[in-house]
Amino acid sequence: MSGIISPGQGVLFMKIGTHANEDLDDIIARKRREIDDAGFAMWGYGGNTCHPTTMVQPFAADRMEAGSSIVLCMEPMVSNHFAPAVRADEYSADGQTWEKIDPRINAVGSRYALLIEDLKEDAFDLPLGQTEVAVGPSAGRVGGRYIQGRVDKACLVVRDEPMRVNDEKHARSISIGYTAKLKAPYAVFLRSSGGG
Repeated sequence: MSGIISPGQGVLFMKIGTHANEDLDDIIARKRREIDDAGFAMWGYGGNTCHPTTMVQPFAADRMEAGSSIVLCMEPMVSNHFAPAVRADEYSADGQTWEKIDPRINAVGSRYALLIEDLKEDAFDLPLGQTEVAVGPSAGRVGGRYIQGRVDKACLVVRDEPMRVNDEKHARSISIGYTAKLKAPYAVFLRSSGGG
């Protein structure tokens, strides 16, 4: 396991691939440029398993209180996300107060975004059987049981040792290809100036 992943570590897991008609390699290169230019980038996503205010922000607060941090761990996959590339120009940490997005940052085709810095290629296997869901109605559930089917992202905590599971697929490892550090406020809402 990568040196950044240790017991108690917070892991925000996400599958990644083509998004809004842009190839993953191009997305990675663009996000690295944005980090160089603006100090951070916005990694867009959707779905409620990592909702900004009910999941990611409470997860980050809990990990900080525990003296830990959160690492975004991304598993590259084949993706067919060819939705229109609508560019967001405002963001909000709470869904109420909105701020303009730095024009050097390009956030497209998403409802939410993670604020990332230090995006790295980092190949290692993440043992899902040694993780558990950190927040929400599935808190405490083994990561390998939670991440399956259409669930492609999760707020996880690495345990001291693997959980006992009856089905080996729940103890499986997944191949991480990229990692990034998250910066406060960790996850935000996005919208275009047309509202939303």
